[in-house]
Formats: sequence, structure tokens, C-alpha cells
Amino acid sequence: MLVAMARKSANDDPLAPVTLAVGQEELLLDRAVREVVVAARAADADTDVRELTSDQLQPGTLAELTSPSLFAERKVVVVRGAQDLSADTIKDVTAYLGAPAEEITLVLVHAGGVKGKKLLDAARKAGAREVACPKMTKPADRLAFVRSEFRATGRSATPEACQALVDAIGSDLRELASAVSQLVADVEGTVDEAVVGRYYTGRAEASSFTVADRAVEGRAAEALEALRWSLATGVAPVLITSALAQGVRAIGKLSSARGGRPADLARELGMPPWKIDRVRQQMRGWTPDGVAVALRAVAEADAGVKGGGDDPGYALEKAVVTIARAARSRGRG
Repeated sequence: MLVAMARKSANDDPLAPVTLAVGQEELLLDRAVREVVVAARAADADTDVRELTSDQLQPGTLAELTSPSLFAERKVVVVRGAQDLSADTIKDVTAYLGAPAEEITLVLVHAGGVKGKKLLDAARKAGAREVACPKMTKPADRLAFVRSEFRATGRSATPEACQALVDAIGSDLRELASAVSQLVADVEGTVDEAVVGRYYTGRAEASSFTVADRAVEGRAAEALEALRWSLATGVAPVLITSALAQGVRAIGKLSSARGGRPADLARELGMPPWKIDRVRQQMRGWTPDGVAVALRAVAEADAGVKGGGDDPGYALEKAVVTIARAARSRGRG
């Protein structure tokens, strides 16, 4: 599945006369182009592929590229940045859309939006195959992307592993795709959170939040192990206290909020919906008193990390143990 997460039109033949790849997610756009090229070369290994930018496609150029060949060779013509084509060139392309040449596949890569909308409308009216490649700005979209990447390889990964990978890598789809490929190549069986942790907890943000997640879940031993690993790999102690503070505050916010759907609570509390679901799972053992104790522990650790104590590592370990105990305060009550 080369175009993971890209939405396609009903006409899903990559060898359709015209493919319209629309959006601003570069990885998905590249995959949409590659899918067409792979299909064309599967049909004819000698397929000629021509890629042009908008400034390279001048009036008359498309006619030259799509003119009949003595050898009737298959050809793929890719136009990047189609939204930036000149008015005269758009006239050429629009005319071509009405009578596309045989054995030639035209791929128009368009950013979408208002600019160049006339070309978009013309291509859609002509029945072009469309692949939507929107920018993935929401964490939930990136999480779905990671899941689809694992599915595309025929491998399974736990939900926790997928989330950990998104937390570790961030918003760059190319890096996320590369990370999935590496894990699939190196690891046998189901990819779980522990595997992701071994590969990627060296990243400062990810490892600090791993410490916080394990602490607020009451998993003291794992939190301490993650803390020592973070400090050993050079994570700044202040990042860890910040992550601990965010974790405990999220528990406090959600426990005092009115019930409702994750989307409603997300708007009310300023958290993404996926975060609401995670915090709901983490808050099961918490009480209001436990939250108060944990917040004091974070404040003490923060003071110790910022110069109030001689050993930042010890201050963090003490906070982690206190928070983990507070996470189980309901069970001890």
C-alpha cells in the first residue's frame, strides 16, 4: 500500500489518464506520484518518466511531451506545483484534459486552496483520478498514519507502541515512516511500547514524558528505570520536572472536569482528544489528596533541579516515587 493515509477518488486505477494529487503533505504527494510510476513500469518496464516544475512547463511543452511516438512508448508526465502554472499553460493543460493521449499518464501535483483552483476544477470535471494528501496537523491523524504504516507492512503494533512512536518522533511523517520501517526490519513479532522505548527514548522530549507517564500510572519501578535512562542519555532534569508537572496537572484537570465526550473535554481543558483518553486511563487510582501531594512533590523537585539541592537526580527520584505512590492512593484508602 504505497499511498498510506491518502484518500482516493472512486477511480482508483493508478494508470488512469490523469491523476490529481492534492494537498501539502510532501510524503503523501511523493507516494501518490510513486504509485503511478510503479504501476506504469509494471505494465511496461521501459516507461519514460518526466518530472517538471511549474516553471518548466511552458505553453506548448505539454503538447511536445504527449505527442505520439513512433514506438508507442508508455510515458508518465509529472507536473509539480501545478497551482503555480501560468494562465497560458493552464489553457494547454485544460485542453489536454479533454482528450488525453493513449499510453500517457499525466500526474498533476497541486497544493490545493484558492491558487490555481481553475485547473483543479477542470481536472475534476474531466474525471481525473484524485488522491487527497492533506497536511496532518492533528496528533490523532499522525497516530492513524503510524498504524496504517504498520498495517501496510503486514506487521502488528500495540496501540501503546504507536502512541509512543508519535510522542518520540513528532510531526515529521518521513521520520515516522522511517521509524516504522526500521522497527519492522529489526524486530520480530508484535512491536510493543518496550521496543519503541529501546529505540527512541534517547530523544529528550519522549523520554521525559515516558518518565511522567509511568509515574502517574503508579508504575514506580518502570518510572525510575526510565528516569535513570533519561539522565544517562543527557536529558536535562528541567525537562523531566516539566513533564511530571504536566502529567500531574492533567490528572487534576480531568478529575475535576465535568463528564462528557473526549472532544468536548478537549475543548474545555485545552488538550487533544487522544490525550483525554490517555489521562482517563491514568487517573483511575488518583484522589484529590493524591494530586495535592504529587504537585508538592513536583514543586520540591523543581526547586532541587534549579539549584535548591545538591543532587538533581535524587530530587527527581524522590518525586517520581511520591507521584507513583499518590497514583495508588485510592486503592490504599
